[in-house]
Order: sequence, then C-alpha cells, then structure tokens
Amino acid sequence: MFTKRKGYRVERNIRIKFEQVGWKVIRAGASLGEADLICIKQGKCILLQIKSSKKQALYYYGYMDKKLEGFPFYLVVDFGYGRTRILPPKHKAGMTDGLGLEGFLKEKK
Repeated sequence: MFTKRKGYRVERNIRIKFEQVGWKVIRAGASLGEADLICIKQGKCILLQIKSSKKQALYYYGYMDKKLEGFPFYLVVDFGYGRTRILPPKHKAGMTDGLGLEGFLKEKK
C-alpha cells in the first residue's frame, strides 16, 4: 500500500508542476496504459510515465519508444529531494540523465 501511495504522491507533484506553467494534465487512472499522465498545452500533447527510486539509478522495463501513437513519450524519474529527471525511455536512468523538471518545463513552453 505504501508504494502505491508514494507513486500517487509523485504523480500529483509532477502534475502540479506542469499545471503551474499552463499545461492541462489528465491522470490515466490506475495506470491502465503506458502513460501515467497526459499533458496538453497549446495544441501540443506529451505522455509521461512516472517512476520513483531512492537509488542512484532506476532500471525501467516498460514502453521503450520515444513516441506513443505519434505523441512524444517521456520517462519521468523522481529520485527524491527535488531530483526529478525527464528523458526519453531507456533501460537504465540515472540522476544526471535527461533534463531536470524545471529545465524540461522551460524547454517545452
């Protein structure tokens, strides 16, 4: 139960950050598909798979393409303490891979 609660909390925090900069965010309930969050802004749509880890790296075994149904697909890893990284999906994600959350949001204005 704790893991599920933590996962929801991480998703919620990511959703709030996106909404603060003007994105409309839809949560895919119970993660029934590949994406946990669907983010829409000014005709753009991106799909996010949210993961969290207390370790230096996360091993990801989910969807591996950079696009899903033609939309950009990103892996978001929360390493805790404000260390959130967003990157194209890959098997091993580390704390220095991809972009930080704030950098990603600035890039995707």
